[in-house]
Amino acid sequence: MKKILFLIALATVSVTSLSAQKYFTRDGMISFSASTPLETIEPTNKGATAVIDAATGVVEFAVLIKGFIFEKALMQEHFNENYLQSGKYPKATFKGKIVDAESIKWTKNGTYPVNVKGIMTLHGVSKEIKTTATIQVSGGRIIATSNFELPLSDYEISIPSVVADKISKTAKVKVEVALAELKR
Repeated sequence: MKKILFLIALATVSVTSLSAQKYFTRDGMISFSASTPLETIEPTNKGATAVIDAATGVVEFAVLIKGFIFEKALMQEHFNENYLQSGKYPKATFKGKIVDAESIKWTKNGTYPVNVKGIMTLHGVSKEIKTTATIQVSGGRIIATSNFELPLSDYEISIPSVVADKISKTAKVKVEVALAELKR
């Protein structure tokens, strides 16, 4: 009987310690393409902050708008001043959940396709989005990737008619983050 109680206690402690696991990064990569046949627009931001709570499947991302680097300085200036108004709306955030987080074995190496749902806030507008992602567990690190589209009009981002043919009406977003276990 003592052995059974010991095993139950050990299992409870193991589940509790696993459920407290959080993964974190400050150097995630988020890029997007708003390219058209007339113009290539593909900036990258390598300073995204991300947290994943393995116990609950809660996911949070934040990225500073001014951190997006463009190939052309004038494009970057227009992006920050005219389109995203980074002085007024300095960051974009996503707060959501991995819908099928229970399918991920956080301590076992492998690749897990998942569904994600949450609230994207960009340019002062918050909208629910749903997308797919891939969680790769490798040696205690978590690599999360996702590709999804954001219609600019959903976030009240206006494109002047003079350049409307040069900027896509939908941004194709790519997320790649490598997270390590958050130490307490």
